Amino acid sequence: MPTRHQPTLGILLILAAGLLLASQDALSKSLTAVYPLLLVVWLRYLSQSVLMLALFAPRMGLNLLRTQRPWLQLVRGLSLVAITLLFYSALRFIPLGEATAVIFLAPLVVIVLSATWLKEHISRGLWLSVGVGLLGVLLIVRPGGALFTPAILLPLGAAFCFGIYQLLTRRLSATDHPATSNFLSALVGTLSVSVLLPWFWQTPTLVDGLLMATLGATAMTGHMLLTHAYRFGSAASLAPFTYVQIVTATLLGMLFFDHTPDLWAILGMAVIILSGAALAWGQRAR
Repeated sequence: MPTRHQPTLGILLILAAGLLLASQDALSKSLTAVYPLLLVVWLRYLSQSVLMLALFAPRMGLNLLRTQRPWLQLVRGLSLVAITLLFYSALRFIPLGEATAVIFLAPLVVIVLSATWLKEHISRGLWLSVGVGLLGVLLIVRPGGALFTPAILLPLGAAFCFGIYQLLTRRLSATDHPATSNFLSALVGTLSVSVLLPWFWQTPTLVDGLLMATLGATAMTGHMLLTHAYRFGSAASLAPFTYVQIVTATLLGMLFFDHTPDLWAILGMAVIILSGAALAWGQRAR
């Protein structure tokens, strides 16, 4: 039964989701170092589609496919594919923690798009959050630093696509079931990548194939945990805890990829986290 009187449970679910999603990114970084990117992405979406079909089709039947806004669903699905391709590509060149911090600019992208695309009024405080978030990126990617390369455009592009994805999710939540939106996104990802797969096919080992399928399972589980977390606490009170994923990704990068961020990168991550927390509280005030 939905309730907002168990914030501790909501926080625990958020933290568990962050651990799963950061682990998924770490696993994808390892796999894309050995196999073609499109193969990894295809098996990720295929496994997610099959799992969602098995979980929801028996209960929802054809309603799982019914949408009132098919074109928005298509664009949302393609946005998710773009996020995955750009972010997984970024992980080939950029450490896990720093790339994760950059993609967490997405809520700030939503503010910019809301003002320019939806013509919503944005307060000065929210614009300040956007500016502070960009300052955090500049601290991570400073001129003369190791990450000051064209590769940083990959996670920035992923953050931009993630902002579009979030705006479309907000629009579709008024008309379509969440399971429908998530299943259609996974299906769009599977079908769109399948078109290019014959040119990038490389038969994985059984173990690696199962690991690629695990990406879809962890992504689906992580997002389901996020969805359930907001049953037990307000979005504004729980949003700051989503940024623990940046810390988790950094620790995984140190543990498995032997990368320790320098002080400037750590400061930049902290600034992005603070800007996101301030944005959450600003939206709560609105």
